[in-house]
Amino acid sequence: MKIAFIVGTRPEIIKMSPLIDEVKKRGVNYILIHTGQHYDQEMSQQFFTDLELPQPDYNIGVGSTTHGKQTAVMLEGIEKILLKETPDIILVEGDTNAVMAGAIASSKLHLPLGHVEAGLRSFDKTMPEEINRMIADVCSDLYFVPTEESAINLIFEGVNPHDIFITGNTVVDACMRNLKIAEKNSNIISRLDLDGDILTLTIHRAENVDDPERLKNITDALLELDEVTIIFPVHPRTRKNLIKYGLYESLEKANHIQMINPVGYLDFLILLSHSKLVMTDSGGIQEEAITLNLPCLTLRYNTERPETVTAGGNIMVGTDKKVIVDNARRIIGDPDVHLEMSESINPYGNGETSQKIADIISKSYNDGKLIINPSDRFISHDGWYLQKIIENINVSEFEKYNSNSLIRIVFDEDKAEYPYPLLSLKNKTIIVDRFKL
Repeated sequence: MKIAFIVGTRPEIIKMSPLIDEVKKRGVNYILIHTGQHYDQEMSQQFFTDLELPQPDYNIGVGSTTHGKQTAVMLEGIEKILLKETPDIILVEGDTNAVMAGAIASSKLHLPLGHVEAGLRSFDKTMPEEINRMIADVCSDLYFVPTEESAINLIFEGVNPHDIFITGNTVVDACMRNLKIAEKNSNIISRLDLDGDILTLTIHRAENVDDPERLKNITDALLELDEVTIIFPVHPRTRKNLIKYGLYESLEKANHIQMINPVGYLDFLILLSHSKLVMTDSGGIQEEAITLNLPCLTLRYNTERPETVTAGGNIMVGTDKKVIVDNARRIIGDPDVHLEMSESINPYGNGETSQKIADIISKSYNDGKLIINPSDRFISHDGWYLQKIIENINVSEFEKYNSNSLIRIVFDEDKAEYPYPLLSLKNKTIIVDRFKL
């Protein structure tokens, strides 16, 4: 078996790192394709070295340009590599342009695609990431979803439940793996001479940094939170707009705020692990925070990581100054609130996601399920049906006795449930997809 990993940005490389380790450990043949979407030294060759990963076999070197041109160049480059290498499965992770390009190329070549971190939805199509992950999921054959909620998202979009695997999220594996490397190599705490309570801040999303009113609200909240040391690695786009809107100087002069250049991933992991609170508009940091037992305030009005909010480790605060300040002070000032958020159960698993994914891929390969061929049978759709189950029977048994039926979703009263094979259907309602074979 040959696996092709496609990565293009720092978060993808981070989350793929433990899965690459697992594949290497098993002696499976693989290639690593880097699109070069993040193209500077820290994001490319040095980043692989820092994470103790092998250098990519291919680097398309797409660089920074418009979404359309970037996707087109990556699509062309990935297609050429896949035609040459003919892998048995392609793996992509997340929701970047590299993921979308890899997904489309795989689908057009009829090569099986596995989407790691499938099923995430913010339900906000103004986010380019939302479009990317939806396209990737349309093209995928195996869906490795972090939670049941993500699985249900896919089911309601028409994905076959048999192709969905609830594995947890590789971010947990990655944090465990890479924190050990960071602790050996990072000196950021001593370098910044940090002492006392730390609030780490990141903002980079266009809807925040390109909007002068939202950016001013966030800035005003930071200036008011003078009871805590705020470490602010400033994204280049954020810096440019803070200067443009006349907000930079007040932050720079504030004694409790340290504005620093963007830091490497290993330094940032150490910074998070020493923080009392993180404030961010990033999706991935919401996951890393709950994995590191770190309370998180999210500077957004929606999230594709709602499980972190449900679990109690993350609070959506938007960009309202009062809401931001009140919640930050409540977490910093009340030990009980801080402890409760810190001890939230991680919805993304216990660090065994990469092993689960590798097991599923191996079984699918051995069972011949990674071969995509046109159908040689006449199959027609017989419709969707709502059915109440009275008898004591589980999902697997129902489908065995009704071979032309597929249970799409289960409802326990008004709550949707993922149709696990051994889930009891007694006194539940199901949506059944029936076929004429």
